[in-house]
Amino acid sequence: MFIDEVTIEVFGGKGGNGMASYRREKYVEYGGPWGGNGGHGGSIIFVGDEGKNNLIDLRYQRHIRAQNGENGMSKGMHGKNAEHRFIRVPLGTVVYSEDKSFFLGEITEHDQRLVVARGGKGGRGNIAFATAKNSAPDYAENGDPGEVRKLHIELKVIADVGLVGYPSVGKSTLISVVSNAKPKIAEYPFTTLQPNLGMVYVGEESFVLADLPGLIEDAHQGHGLGIKFLKHIERCKIFLHVLDITRDDPYDDYVKINHELEMYDEVLLERPQIVVINKMDTPDIEQKVADLQAKIKHDSILISAVTQENVKQLLYKTLESLKAAPKIETKEEETHKLYSFEKQGPDFELEINEDNVFELSGDKLKLMFERTDFTKDEAVKRFARQLRSLGVDEALRDKGAQNGDIVRIFDFEFEFIE
Repeated sequence: MFIDEVTIEVFGGKGGNGMASYRREKYVEYGGPWGGNGGHGGSIIFVGDEGKNNLIDLRYQRHIRAQNGENGMSKGMHGKNAEHRFIRVPLGTVVYSEDKSFFLGEITEHDQRLVVARGGKGGRGNIAFATAKNSAPDYAENGDPGEVRKLHIELKVIADVGLVGYPSVGKSTLISVVSNAKPKIAEYPFTTLQPNLGMVYVGEESFVLADLPGLIEDAHQGHGLGIKFLKHIERCKIFLHVLDITRDDPYDDYVKINHELEMYDEVLLERPQIVVINKMDTPDIEQKVADLQAKIKHDSILISAVTQENVKQLLYKTLESLKAAPKIETKEEETHKLYSFEKQGPDFELEINEDNVFELSGDKLKLMFERTDFTKDEAVKRFARQLRSLGVDEALRDKGAQNGDIVRIFDFEFEFIE
């Protein structure tokens, strides 16, 4: 089963909580704080694997979780950092947010890594909070939660050369005789339902050839196999455009396929293209070939994939064209989006609901809230000081908060006290 699109959810590991403890030994007076920091949570990391050609593994791993960091311990011992979780994916894997609003990254090389969900930072133990004024703090930080993301993942086949053309023109036969690929071959349209990759050796050199499912008119609008497989040709440096000389009007096929490439992405028409006129073993085709070659604007070569006539010449011509082909540049907008994550919001937001409860929210506020251990009075007092430093008290007064009014911060409710 060939899977080239999947949606998954990834969970970075939570950071371990810091510990609040004290040094208690005989003959050691005022031992002071001795609680260690929590370990960092594990991250989810995609790793390129040239041995994979499918996203089928991810189809059965819709929820991927990394381990949490260990909590801090007494005697100043820090918790262990969690191990990262590595997921091997095929080259050509592209990662977006679920709604494709931003581009997270792509993997094009073997062992290339892409962090898709970072683990949370470990919380600090009470050793870290000791000061001259408070030499024995009675609180520690909780670890940060790991990132949680829903991702849309696509696979775009990476090949040097792509075979394009109408269904049943001989693309699968050609790749089967020049490489180690074993595609399904039959006399009906759309025999090829997934891209087939084959390694082609020409003397001491080689290149990767992709047999792509046949295109038809209006494929860019979803007709036939549609746009589902058009994306796989984006990374090919050159195209072998296969035409069947026995069809009624091969030139019309040539025009329509190039139109589909242009409608999908006009940049594809700028790629080098060799027109492969197949089935030269058919009798009495000389005049039809001459008429066709007079009309087309690309270099052409006449072959027979079945008898392998002129196939070797085609391979040398392809290799020569491949060496001269320009490097495919990543689209500017994708490069830009790679670093365009969601904009950081304000430190906090304040609203009054219909029950006259003052509700506080915000990214920075949430981070401070989650790091606070509300079972410790000292930690709660520290959280109150942090709120004042953010300007929350002043904002509440500006909104008309009175002594005794209810203030809700995420899951907790407090009374506003003047």
